[in-house]
Amino acid sequence: MEEKTQNKVEILLVEDNPDDAELTSLAFEKNCNIAKNMIHVTRDGAEALEYIFGAADEDIYEGTPLKRRPKLILLDLNLPKINGLEVMKRIKSHPEAKNIPVVVLTGSKDWRDWTNALFLDVAYYIDKPLKFGQIADVANLVNLGAPAQGTNYGRRMLCAPFSFVGSSTKGDDKK
Repeated sequence: MEEKTQNKVEILLVEDNPDDAELTSLAFEKNCNIAKNMIHVTRDGAEALEYIFGAADEDIYEGTPLKRRPKLILLDLNLPKINGLEVMKRIKSHPEAKNIPVVVLTGSKDWRDWTNALFLDVAYYIDKPLKFGQIADVANLVNLGAPAQGTNYGRRMLCAPFSFVGSSTKGDDKK
């Protein structure tokens, strides 16, 4: 059995639904060989900002040093306290945090969420429910693992700064 990556990977999963958080963590463990203790889960937007910046939302400004710099942020949009788009705005407007890849995981079907995420420089946008094959492709963003065999998401992600994956009417998300 392969040894799981222990001290190199840190993923921040911002998800208020415990079942979705567990499934996402499990998918990363199984598909990317990442130890569960390398995925930190926060349950709301305020907690996520506190984790990254070590400060409450109103105390974060351009010069606020990062407390932690995760390699990847998996972000639900529909969060309590501070919504996911506002969390993303805070991250992307901070000079030290703006290059952290943010992957949106959402059940929202509102095209405005998709558009707003695009303008905030989202790395990847995935409709829930999450498909296990998408995890390896997301992991490829930060070299956490190889893309699943038989998929081309990793290649699409490397060629384009934004990829929409989910309920596509074209069916190209199954290639």
